[in-house]
Amino acid sequence: MNTAQYGAVTVEPFGDSAAMVTIPHTGQAARKAGIVAFRDRFLAHLPHGVLDVVSGLESLLIEFDPLQTAFEHVEYAARLVAWWAPTPADGPAGPRRVRTFTVPVVFDDDHGPDLASVAEELGMAPADVVEAIAGSTFTICLLGAAMAPMMDGLKVPRAVRRRVEPRTDVAPGAIMIAGTNAIIQPFPGPTGWRVVGRTPHTIVDISRPDPVSFGPGDVVRLVPVGRDEAAALDAGFLLPTTEVAL
Repeated sequence: MNTAQYGAVTVEPFGDSAAMVTIPHTGQAARKAGIVAFRDRFLAHLPHGVLDVVSGLESLLIEFDPLQTAFEHVEYAARLVAWWAPTPADGPAGPRRVRTFTVPVVFDDDHGPDLASVAEELGMAPADVVEAIAGSTFTICLLGAAMAPMMDGLKVPRAVRRRVEPRTDVAPGAIMIAGTNAIIQPFPGPTGWRVVGRTPHTIVDISRPDPVSFGPGDVVRLVPVGRDEAAALDAGFLLPTTEVAL
């Protein structure tokens, strides 16, 4: 897959030590797919002086050391990577492996305090919202703050608004939605997303050699379970159900 099929990348300065890369395509799906394709190539061919790469849903922030390189060099490298560089699957590291995860989730008033308000907003019954979430196939776009997996693919009649007043302390494992995206809370913390359920699994464990369950491109299905069923699960660190090479 050539990044060029999505159109030329746009590379703009972001302060004096970063560059913002976007895909100037009219279709949102193409912009998201294009930036993922670009990110995979760029990480596989990281140029001199780059310190970090921060993924967004439709953008990529490249942070660099201005004492080692300059924006013009990063811009040139980004454009070269977008049009010429092979995918990681073509390189010595071998094909990228995409994993599928089945995540049990308890959807009720205690575990999903925003479920009823989301249902009211969408003009649906809470059970229908749960059915829509369970019927959605999510793809992880990026890992956000605290390595939280940002997932695309929520199939509801319209985008879900965020909370007017953010919650200050959401439990780990909380399943949250906003817009047409979903996210899983790895650690206790605040959020403005709507909390609709909770999984008993751990998705980030810093004591493990590979501390994060997910990676960009992985596929997730959220499966409703009852409270007793969730309590009976051996719900430790979440592992994939399948893994395939692309």
